[in-house]
Amino acid sequence: MKTKTRGRGRNLPVPILVLAVALVAVAALRLMGVGAAEARHPDPRPEITAQHVIPSEQYPAYPRIAAVYREAARIPQVLDGLYCYCDCSKHSAHRSLLTCFESDHGAGCDVCLSEATVAAEMTREGASLQAIREAIDGMYASAR
Repeated sequence: MKTKTRGRGRNLPVPILVLAVALVAVAALRLMGVGAAEARHPDPRPEITAQHVIPSEQYPAYPRIAAVYREAARIPQVLDGLYCYCDCSKHSAHRSLLTCFESDHGAGCDVCLSEATVAAEMTREGASLQAIREAIDGMYASAR
């Protein structure tokens, strides 16, 4: 493992230095409130369906991805009311987390997969959309 020498002959592994710098940057951004106002959950459309969600059968070699796409098809109204913290609304013109699963985008994005997994689990437990939003905001908004 590569190390950098830091005063008094102590060596710190490079990955620890990178992690420390990243944590300081995240903390600074959080204190400044950067990005917090940008993430807004959309209002779910009452008529939304799973009609455009990619069938889970398209991912037979990837059980986790198939399972999340299956769940996305089960809860389109919930996912349509969630902001996706991978910021695909900015780089891919997505309306909501549901849009991620109407293409292959969700299959390649851990943020999309994780948010949808949390939403599906909380929905099964009877949580409200507001509670799901708060849980997801707690996972991601503080890192912005």
